Amino acid sequence: MRIQNSNQSIPLKKSIVSFFFFFVLAVPAFAQMQPFKLQEVRITDGPFKNAQEVDYNYIMDLDPDRLLAPYLIDAGLPKKADRYGNWESIGLDGHIAGHYLSALSMLYASTDKEELKNRLDYMLSELKRCQDKNGNGYVGGIPQGKVFWKRIHEGDIDGSGFGLNNTWVPLYNIHKLFAGLYDAYTFTGSEQAKNILIKLGDWFVNLIEPLSDEQIQNILKTEHGGINESFANLYTITNNKKYLETAEKLTHKNFFEPLLHKEDKLTGLHANTQIPKVVGYEKVAELTSNEDWHDAVKFFWHDVVEKRSVAFGGNSVAEHFNPVDDFSSMIKSNQGPETCNSYNMLRLTKALFFDNSDVSYLDFYERTLYNHILSSEDPDKGGFVYFIPIRPNHYRVYSQPNTSMWCCVGSGLENHTKYGELIYSHNDKDIFVNLFIPSTLNWKEKGIELIQDTKFPYENQSNITLKLKRKQTFSINIRQPKWAENFEILVNGKVENIPGKPSSYSTINRTWKPGDKITVRFKTSTHLENLPDGSNWVAFVNGPIVLAAKTSTEDLAGLFADDSRMGHATHGKMFPLDEAYALVGDNDSYINKLKKVGKLRFSLDSLELQPFFEIHEARYQMYFETYSKDEYKEKQALLKQQEKEAAALEARTIDKVSCGEQQPEVGHLYKGEKSNSGYDDGKFWRGTRDYMSYQLSNKNLQGKFLDMTVLDELKLDHVDITINEKPAEIISAKDKTIRIDIQNIDVVNIKITSNNGRPTPRFYELRILKE
Repeated sequence: MRIQNSNQSIPLKKSIVSFFFFFVLAVPAFAQMQPFKLQEVRITDGPFKNAQEVDYNYIMDLDPDRLLAPYLIDAGLPKKADRYGNWESIGLDGHIAGHYLSALSMLYASTDKEELKNRLDYMLSELKRCQDKNGNGYVGGIPQGKVFWKRIHEGDIDGSGFGLNNTWVPLYNIHKLFAGLYDAYTFTGSEQAKNILIKLGDWFVNLIEPLSDEQIQNILKTEHGGINESFANLYTITNNKKYLETAEKLTHKNFFEPLLHKEDKLTGLHANTQIPKVVGYEKVAELTSNEDWHDAVKFFWHDVVEKRSVAFGGNSVAEHFNPVDDFSSMIKSNQGPETCNSYNMLRLTKALFFDNSDVSYLDFYERTLYNHILSSEDPDKGGFVYFIPIRPNHYRVYSQPNTSMWCCVGSGLENHTKYGELIYSHNDKDIFVNLFIPSTLNWKEKGIELIQDTKFPYENQSNITLKLKRKQTFSINIRQPKWAENFEILVNGKVENIPGKPSSYSTINRTWKPGDKITVRFKTSTHLENLPDGSNWVAFVNGPIVLAAKTSTEDLAGLFADDSRMGHATHGKMFPLDEAYALVGDNDSYINKLKKVGKLRFSLDSLELQPFFEIHEARYQMYFETYSKDEYKEKQALLKQQEKEAAALEARTIDKVSCGEQQPEVGHLYKGEKSNSGYDDGKFWRGTRDYMSYQLSNKNLQGKFLDMTVLDELKLDHVDITINEKPAEIISAKDKTIRIDIQNIDVVNIKITSNNGRPTPRFYELRILKE
């Protein structure tokens, strides 16, 4: 076997078994599993402790008055500081404040640091001032919020994927505030947060009360976060059925009904629009004992985890679910899996774990926690990551407190505050050890303290010491992960003969005395894991840890994000895939070639593999193509030609819009009425029965043409096209491409208008070209 700089994808094969295959195992009949409070668990050492502390510094670097400015502006109160820029000033004004409430609440519960509680109380007092000034229970930072919500209340609704009445995802935005207020009450007991939340909930119930089911479904076409979960949560703290009824009313039927029928309709959908909805569906299913809904949620989870998630747990490319039988777009893209997706998939996994008392869910939770969540924060500077590309020899971008206000900053603030949420769980009398993370558990109600001392994943052992006030009889259940080999448990130095199997618990029931010690030992091995499409791209995985190679620090443009709209995406060179490292030889030789050179570090010819979560501020390679010696040269030549053609097109491109995709559309100031978007034939698109418009930039007047590509037969008599409010100068219209002259136009405002309400063609891409 040798490593070569090469490659090319080979014809796709059916998916092979990967770690995500969900084993149906006999699970012991435990009583209903329950979480411990964050206050009862403390992280004590290791990379998770470091991540928590770095997150604390980032949280404290943010200015509450700047986060609150959109709320004060909307309430007509004097602002105390200018609002933040970036997404907080271009339509998603106020959304980070909701995440901030959650982060402050959970980190306070996890650390008892009073400055967090003081800051939380200040935020809540200012939100109360805004709510009192509004006088109707509403509080929000959405631009021109009062005008917007009045239109909705009156039934004037035009919903599409990311714009509701040309406002950027307003329900998604306000959901963050609902969630933050709920977390403030749940994790800190703040009655003020509860009162604000109930008033806000009542306002929303009254807002949609006059709307028909059809009108509500029209609203739900637009990304709306987990607004349904918010009302299910309101029901749990008030027992008022109107909130549960509202949660059910906010079910997006076009999305949910296929899941009820076990139909996979996810390809092409914006991934993080869907996952929070499903978290809400599971909450409603739990509260109503609706098994059909619960089964639909599990179908979704299996589909995403087994068919759509890569080795480190993430899913999606450029924010959308790719076809299950073709991950080539993810390999090629600089916009790999989004951190928000994994944030929400872990929330869903946690809910399913507790609702089913099923340890199997923890395999995915653990894998994603170590490899995606932990790797999404710079361990020194604290910046958060939006996209994690799996494109070989690429890198990721980190946020900065004063420039970056993306969704993944909001969820990133939360991710590292709550590591204690699932290390342990319990039933009425027993303890379950779910994860090997250095920590302490203090179950005051039972007079039990548990200290877990471990250096996992660098050492394959965990030591647990019990501190008890008196002898007690109960069970300690130790999770045996599916990746753990030669798993054994010792109590006070003596090996226990406990029957166990992968993805289950090993149960030790005895009368425990103060100072008893449990030692858990196991082995791990490295294996290759294919992409879910069964193609020849593989990752190295040791136990639950994904390994990768640091390849260079060349051209890390935009490594620390500026305040530009797309600052969260990389701007540096994408090195050709044919120059990536490939594995050439027999399959068995790839693993045999590894030589251990340190703790979780392995040499592979000229490369060194290490845990992916350790690699930061550098280019890396996580996935490698595998070839036999005979096919290597042929495949490399084909890939080289494809890369050359793609690079040539990008070199000619000045600006482009991928129609129907959120980030490109919002970044190009999309507006429209009676507009629809979708995904067909492997392409996203947008069309309209009224109008749609974008703004493109012809930097330095380099562009000569604007090419508009459609998926349908061209019928120009159905559309009017204007550039900067003047009829477009159409050069040609053939082969499903309209070419427009834009020479000497620097800002290109293009508007596409339907004639007589007839549907326009489905527009796929707008691209400004040099020639």
